[in-house]
Amino acid sequence: MSEITELKPEAVKPQDKTLQEWVESRVARFEGRKYDWNALKFQADFDPKYRRAQMRYIGTGATGVASDSNTVPAEHFTFSTMVLPAKCEGPLHLHIDAEEVFFMLRGTITLFIRDGEEEYQTTLRERDLISVPKGVYRGLFNHGEEEALMLVMIGNPKPVTPTYPADHPLSQVKRN
Repeated sequence: MSEITELKPEAVKPQDKTLQEWVESRVARFEGRKYDWNALKFQADFDPKYRRAQMRYIGTGATGVASDSNTVPAEHFTFSTMVLPAKCEGPLHLHIDAEEVFFMLRGTITLFIRDGEEEYQTTLRERDLISVPKGVYRGLFNHGEEEALMLVMIGNPKPVTPTYPADHPLSQVKRN
């Protein structure tokens, strides 16, 4: 009575690559990465409290980096790590087109959420995760004495560059 259909895999190895070449093109090894302190340098140039670094693994994220040939191409989301130095912050910003996930690897941060006139803050510690839906402002601050390290995933392979609230000083700063 029920019809059984054969499942076919969606991923297909490119014909011009061996299996080894294809698999290795999808690997981003830590030893080949370095922190990019310039991805958001325009913010740190405005105020050193916004200093932070991105290490990209899948795609370029939403920092405004146009391309990075040292990443796995993004198909459905981006994935990077972010270093947030002690007493530094990621400014309140909005992604209009993507959910953003923060997973704490090391340290403690305060995450700020603003939805319309309502504001909330929560503390994230090692191995804590938060998923922030698109269209909701988010920002973070490292109160600690040591840097915080987190994974950041954005649910769009080419996210739109985020915006800042109109009343935030960075909303007037031009990117390079």
